[in-house]
Amino acid sequence: MHIHILGICGTFMGGVAKLAIESGHQVTGCDQNVYPPMSTQLQQLGITVISGFDPSQLDDAPDLVVIGNALSRGNPCVEAVLERGLAYTSGPQWLHDHVLHGRWVLAVAGTHGKTTTASMLAWILDDNGYAPGFLIGGVARNFDQTARLGKTPFFVVEADEYDSAFFDKRSKFVHYNPRTLILNNLEYDHADIFPDLAAIQRQFHHLVRTVANIGQIIRPADSQSLQAVMDMGCWSEQVLAGDNSPWQIKARSDDWQQFEVSYQGVVQGRVQWPLIGVHNAQNALMAIIAARHVGVLPEHAIASLAQFEAPKRRLEQLAVIAGVTIYDDFAHHPTAVKATLSALRAKIGAKARLTAVFEPRSNTMKLGVHQHSLVESLTLADSQFIYTGDTHWDIAQLFTRLPSAHCYRDLNALLVDLVSQCQADEHIVLMSNGGFGGLAQKLIQALNKQSI
Repeated sequence: MHIHILGICGTFMGGVAKLAIESGHQVTGCDQNVYPPMSTQLQQLGITVISGFDPSQLDDAPDLVVIGNALSRGNPCVEAVLERGLAYTSGPQWLHDHVLHGRWVLAVAGTHGKTTTASMLAWILDDNGYAPGFLIGGVARNFDQTARLGKTPFFVVEADEYDSAFFDKRSKFVHYNPRTLILNNLEYDHADIFPDLAAIQRQFHHLVRTVANIGQIIRPADSQSLQAVMDMGCWSEQVLAGDNSPWQIKARSDDWQQFEVSYQGVVQGRVQWPLIGVHNAQNALMAIIAARHVGVLPEHAIASLAQFEAPKRRLEQLAVIAGVTIYDDFAHHPTAVKATLSALRAKIGAKARLTAVFEPRSNTMKLGVHQHSLVESLTLADSQFIYTGDTHWDIAQLFTRLPSAHCYRDLNALLVDLVSQCQADEHIVLMSNGGFGGLAQKLIQALNKQSI
């Protein structure tokens, strides 16, 4: 079958492309924003990516067009698909129909930590001989890929609450029918499609409704937002984690590179790994519990985590140049920003200089939602460089109450000032859910040139 994917360079659609290739299909696709790591993966798969949405790319009449949720009515290819009567579907629906049917699906949902937790879970299962398939919204470093079919009935999927397609406004995750479901957390996000938190909670309850009574839902005990979802009705076993619950974690180092896992007061083992921050320890606990549901003993899961590597762009250390350490992080919500900066501060200590470079690129941030909590989260850094881009609110005015903050509409100007203030024993974190205009590589090049 010839499958043509519109919007192929998103992490989810790129993963769909890989699964389709592994299933024996001919795959082509198009997009307008192409950058690593997805562009690299598609190139390695031998998939031809057409730049732009010229309808002539559909002249060969593919057997099926898979349409990404970033495309809407008015897009030339979308209009051509409808005019010509071509068969089409959404990415989540294709995944359900061609990959997930009949498999034991382990889904990871929540506002934060989905990619990291799904990567942990896939690695634990793989390291213990379960050879799962997976589709993750980022590059899982233990596998160096975003997706694979796997060799067993088990399949781990990052379950996103964003809508499925222009013709299917349900959240992606309602298509997955998980038997094991992790609900990491729940906050207001995606302000471009959800008017309030209640609307997101309704979608999460649609997901809960798809879990069979023999299934298991794993969630934090202290989340009122998720408790409200469960109060709408739940027909599956619930497993609670965190304070005042059977499953708990306890730090054994300030940066959480070492922590204990206990169940009903009995220590199951100690995790010692490269990751930092309590948020990652909480993600790990969720993955350990989910793996237990399919038969992995907690002590074995804990041992596997010692070899776990964080997904790319999750506080990924890119370079150390003349005493300046550069990190790339996907954080784009104030809660995630705060978690990232808190974890790094605990790791580097109070005396090291910490600089946050932030791009409010998500639709939620562009609309100005969470703007006041954003300022609070960034105060954990010693200095802040904010690229305002095409946001719809006055970022510079907001940050006037933070003297250490600098706002820029010109990325090159930001780069020049950032390089000029660098000093030894400085840690710079670039935070964006996009390519950030190639700022990471430009910064590395500038610092290398300066240090010669």
